[in-house]
Amino acid sequence: MSIDPSSIPNFGGNSQPQGGPPPGPIIPDQELIKQLLEQMELKYVVDEEGDLVAPWEKFRTYFMFRGENEQQVFSVRTFYDRPHAIEEKPRLLEAVDDWNRRTLWPKVYSHTHDDGSVRFIGEAQMLIGTGVSLEHFVSSTVSWVRAAIEFDRWVVEQFGLEKDVDSVEDDKPSDED
Repeated sequence: MSIDPSSIPNFGGNSQPQGGPPPGPIIPDQELIKQLLEQMELKYVVDEEGDLVAPWEKFRTYFMFRGENEQQVFSVRTFYDRPHAIEEKPRLLEAVDDWNRRTLWPKVYSHTHDDGSVRFIGEAQMLIGTGVSLEHFVSSTVSWVRAAIEFDRWVVEQFGLEKDVDSVEDDKPSDED
């Protein structure tokens, strides 16, 4: 199965998709994600666990399939690399709670590392084991990637990280692999 480029949502554009998605549900796989990332012009690598990863300068987004049969889940998980001091954690949690109340995805939580730094992780998941429509899968995945980028911008604004603003202006993944 392949993705019709016109089926990739163009938020703010006036183009209408031509044709329709294949009839009936599909079970997405890694090849479908590769096609989608290529059509979105996003660079990606395959990590040592076999997951697809799109690296940006300040975060990495993983595209993972977990589980089997009817319980299979597709997960888009973003690890934000910007460290925050442990003393900031109450303020960070308050901000993330606000984000989670106001947005559908990614749902974001904090992780405190052994060195005392706090980092964010965002994720969105979809149960795919019984099949999903191609159009729903593509539009959800694209929305999740865009929301992961938006969360990074939001963090920069919320915490006055102006020195990092230039690094999030470019919506393309970095060339660092």
